[in-house]
Amino acid sequence: PTGTIGNKGEKMSEPAAAVEAPAPETPATSVADEPAAEGGAEGQSKKAAKKAAKEAEKAALKAKKAAEVAAREAAAQGGPDPLAHKYGDAPLVQSQARSGKVWTHVKDVTAANKQYQTVLLRGRVHAVRGKGKSAFLVLRQQTATIQVTFFVDDVNVSKGMVKWVSNLTKESVVDIQGLVMAPESGKVESCTQQDVELVAQSIYCVSRSEPRLPFEIDDASRPETDFDKEDTTYVRVGQDTRLNHRVIDLRTPANQAIFRIQSAVCELFRDALRAQDFVEIHTPKLIGGASEGGASVFKLDYMGQPACLAQSPQLYKQMAVESDLERVFEIGPVFRAENSNTHRHLCEFTGLDMEMAIKEHYFEVLDVLDNLFLHMFDGLNERFKHELQVVSQQFPYEPLKYLRPTLRLEFPQGIAMLREAGVEGVDPLGDLSTEHERILGQLVKEKYDTDFYMLTKYPAAARPFYTMPDPANPDYSNSYDIFIRGEEIISGAQRIHDPALLTKRAAECGIEVDTIQAYIDAFKYGALPHGGCGVGLERVVMLFLNLGNVRKTSMFPRDPRRLAP
Repeated sequence: PTGTIGNKGEKMSEPAAAVEAPAPETPATSVADEPAAEGGAEGQSKKAAKKAAKEAEKAALKAKKAAEVAAREAAAQGGPDPLAHKYGDAPLVQSQARSGKVWTHVKDVTAANKQYQTVLLRGRVHAVRGKGKSAFLVLRQQTATIQVTFFVDDVNVSKGMVKWVSNLTKESVVDIQGLVMAPESGKVESCTQQDVELVAQSIYCVSRSEPRLPFEIDDASRPETDFDKEDTTYVRVGQDTRLNHRVIDLRTPANQAIFRIQSAVCELFRDALRAQDFVEIHTPKLIGGASEGGASVFKLDYMGQPACLAQSPQLYKQMAVESDLERVFEIGPVFRAENSNTHRHLCEFTGLDMEMAIKEHYFEVLDVLDNLFLHMFDGLNERFKHELQVVSQQFPYEPLKYLRPTLRLEFPQGIAMLREAGVEGVDPLGDLSTEHERILGQLVKEKYDTDFYMLTKYPAAARPFYTMPDPANPDYSNSYDIFIRGEEIISGAQRIHDPALLTKRAAECGIEVDTIQAYIDAFKYGALPHGGCGVGLERVVMLFLNLGNVRKTSMFPRDPRRLAP
């Protein structure tokens, strides 16, 4: 940018003349000279005239004060700033032209590849302080920060620039060009780019932030361990405050890393399944009946017909398998109208679903899942070390322990372990409670040294209508759950592919058969035996990082009490 746009140090040619300019004629003069048509109208006209005169007087006073401030600033600098073209507010970006400039990412500015080079950076003002003839600014871009120095030299930096920089508001977006140098102090401990600093040559504000933020980024980024100290005076930013201002909250380094890790989980999920000949599909989220039965569905009117949001792509995954795609997966939204205000439940989450044809046994599905999760965990640990480190700086956690191959236990074995540990109220033919799952996870960790395991052969009463019964014992089923750190992340099973048995089970579970007739019909024309599962993306990330609340891994969470932003 050229010119002197937005520089407070810019000299005004005749500030006194601007101040002494005559005030414009007020509406009161013209109104008073005109006769009123009626008494009421005359009263109203006089009142409006007085109000307009007052506003005009206020505007004139404001203009006078502004001119005086500008004049004082120009006088203090001793005239126009010869370096005014090196700083100021940049023109609004409206896609008018492309300059050919090349911006460097802050994370790429290191002593090894950029020292003694001139670079152009764009980022946010994370912190700034000025004193006398110098100013220091910390520029942040995503998870990376770098120190930028401004020392008056009358070549690149003037007193006017230092003053202007010192008044920049936090979170403003700026473009800074400068020379990459080794810091005089040896290391800049407060920044991620510790072995370099940027000696500024120019700076322009692309977008200025409001001066008052909902909360300080530093407070929202503070390590959890800081709040455990007895003499701490730090301010903890509450969860609701964070979520109410999620755009600001997502700027913290830990959140930047969390959602890159979440993206990586989807990428690794896709890679692992595509490598095993799976096809990605996209199924409807508007359906005419409950996809899993029960009352926990969001009901809606669909062009005069009753409908609901899909609780799962389950039925459509199976139909896709029976259409001879054989191996399919989907990443998409899942809706559950459950009034559960817990650390792990959401009303809308992202489902990682897979379904596949089997030849003989549902353990074929577990083999695929075993390879899938080992690939996922290894990929995160090997390819996203930086992001994991950034998260751990704010939310310290123990790395996930897992075995090769993954540990598999049967449901009765899990019940036996709980009873041996003296746990009461365990139903051998019912589902495990959240507390029982947690305790079992601890027992498994102590005995097998793993945070990740599979529990098979669940009781039939605890599974959906389409789950294949165990042929050896009808009280159980060909199903499984998978756990991380004592919390369930997967629920899956072999599905019933016989239409007569499927109809019988649906009726027994209270499902209106007419509403799922199209689903049942899919198995009437030769059906492949099959199985699969559904995984909650946000829950996987939460438990892998041991974050303690699924809202930390949902970008804009939807729970029973939150529908915005």
